[in-house]
Amino acid sequence: MTNAKITNCLIVGVGGQGTVLASRLMSGAAMSAGLDVRGSETIGMAQRGGSVASHVRMGRNIHSPIILPGEADVILAFEPCEGLRAMTWLKPGGMMIVCDRAIQPFSSGAEGGYDAAEVMARIGSEAERLHVLSGEYIGERCGIMCLNVAVLGAAAALGVLPFSADDLERVIRGRFSGRIADMNKNALQTGAETVKNNGGMAAQWK
Repeated sequence: MTNAKITNCLIVGVGGQGTVLASRLMSGAAMSAGLDVRGSETIGMAQRGGSVASHVRMGRNIHSPIILPGEADVILAFEPCEGLRAMTWLKPGGMMIVCDRAIQPFSSGAEGGYDAAEVMARIGSEAERLHVLSGEYIGERCGIMCLNVAVLGAAAALGVLPFSADDLERVIRGRFSGRIADMNKNALQTGAETVKNNGGMAAQWK
């Protein structure tokens, strides 16, 4: 699969959620599909609980690894507060895919947690195209540690990335083996299934 159009994807979460790993898997899948890839990661706050963001740009003739505000075709948010923080990067008509499981980011400065429902409602009011993944659903079916791969599976199933779920699975099989590979393959499938069944979840935040 080839695509001359540049696809800009911003992946956001907190340290420990596998944001950087998700960007590496995405980059590998894009390259296996014959695309050029450039990217950048904020890893200075990658300690558990700190804000982390990965820029991944895929296509042809890519001159910069950084996505400018208002130019992200898709944002994958592993955590609601980080998703809201990243809204500035989403272009008009771009897609937001966000997990509703809240984790208190150290950088938020809030004490005693935050109101995840309020944050999700704000995302729903601002995002034109929104898909919400249930952290509880993902955790029950493949374990919350595989959330990052489940979100990638959802994005691939929605067709917003310039490669297929099969491309992602091949990269996973090449990077992992045995039980770990099976766990991530299951997460990939779980994310795709969530997209098929979660129309109501997105609607509740609109």
